[in-house]
Amino acid sequence: MSLSDIEEPILMAVQSPAVGVRSDVMASVKPLVVFVLGGPGAGKGTQCQKIVEKYGFVHLSAGDLLREERKSGSADGELIENHIKNGQIVPVEITLSLLERSMTQSATKKFLIDGFPRNEDNLSGWNNRMTDKVDFKFVLFFDCSKDTCVNRILERGKTSGRSDDNVESLEKRFVTYWNQTKPIIDHYDAQGKVRKINAEEGPDNVFSAVMQVFQESGL
Repeated sequence: MSLSDIEEPILMAVQSPAVGVRSDVMASVKPLVVFVLGGPGAGKGTQCQKIVEKYGFVHLSAGDLLREERKSGSADGELIENHIKNGQIVPVEITLSLLERSMTQSATKKFLIDGFPRNEDNLSGWNNRMTDKVDFKFVLFFDCSKDTCVNRILERGKTSGRSDDNVESLEKRFVTYWNQTKPIIDHYDAQGKVRKINAEEGPDNVFSAVMQVFQESGL
């Protein structure tokens, strides 16, 4: 028996547990999550696209997922449509199921969750169902005046085809934002979990501030 015949099984025995441990650790890594919040027209979608391109995150827009579900002809489609048109928040069970399905199906495990949580019900549902499943980092809050947001959305409405890009729906959306979403942002702010971005400027200047946040956060 040669020395190599003895060394090979010993080497395999030493290496195998390490490989197994590494696989288990990798499998147990929780998806990284950043919430993206701000008023209607604050530029969340534009900035999320830039973050995806630079940092490799997956962008999950709660609104887009709901609109896609509405178009799919599912049993929840009509309910979703009525809530969106009236500027109301869709029941959390529906939104959470769409978000969790998208996260599970994605090979990339870094997510920007855009437009969620938008009220106390969303927050409670998320905490009950997802807190232990993800590594939540912070809320990226795009702060923008109502006048700027309205002008942006009405301009977008000329080509977007969205049923809620109009003055009537906008007023309802802003009432919902101030009464229900802003308190959620304040809740996270009290925990030191909000990174506030001045969203009044152009997209490139806003993204410069976003990059600074991501650099400081080690992302």
